[in-house]
Amino acid sequence: MLSDIGAAFPGDAIHAEESKRVAAADAHAVWYLDPLDGTTNFVHGLPEFSISIARFVAGEPAVAVVHAPKLGELYSARRGAGAHRNETPIRVSKTPELADSLVATGFPYRRAELPNNNLANFGEMFLRVRDIRRLGSAALDLAFVACGRFDAYWELHLERHDVAAGGLLVLEAGGGSPIWRGAEWPLGRSILATNGPLHAPLLRLLKS
Repeated sequence: MLSDIGAAFPGDAIHAEESKRVAAADAHAVWYLDPLDGTTNFVHGLPEFSISIARFVAGEPAVAVVHAPKLGELYSARRGAGAHRNETPIRVSKTPELADSLVATGFPYRRAELPNNNLANFGEMFLRVRDIRRLGSAALDLAFVACGRFDAYWELHLERHDVAAGGLLVLEAGGGSPIWRGAEWPLGRSILATNGPLHAPLLRLLKS
């Protein structure tokens, strides 16, 4: 994958989970790749894992793909052209109230070493929403917000390659800008992505 993109776009920078290739210090375009998001699921034979690819141009997301091969789903988005699942347009949910919402989250791999491992947020949210899911793939969580399966998703201690593609899916599906405490996505290491109406009330609950 890296070699194919490098050959097709020799002037672009590439940031991936397992490697980093910077073609030029002032590269106009950057690719963010996660070749296997949801490694633990993959190892245990669970189908909730994905491949995440995004291209940013001049600091803005341009195109994105999240592929869930075991689910038979390919999510894609292009800036200004909407988001799709298997070529069918998708939209975020219209759920207006937290009490009716299904939300998703995740926990850092080094959760025993970090002072803020998201347990406090989980406990706060647990009593205020309809239910919470923990799939284990940030890219898929964001794709599921984009297609309306989840009403919102939050997580801490992420990397850009985790959320670059999924964030554009949410934006192009009509969701709120994926931000946390005002830190512009994808620069922050924490993310909140919602259908829009739930963004403000969730921000008030979450602690970074």
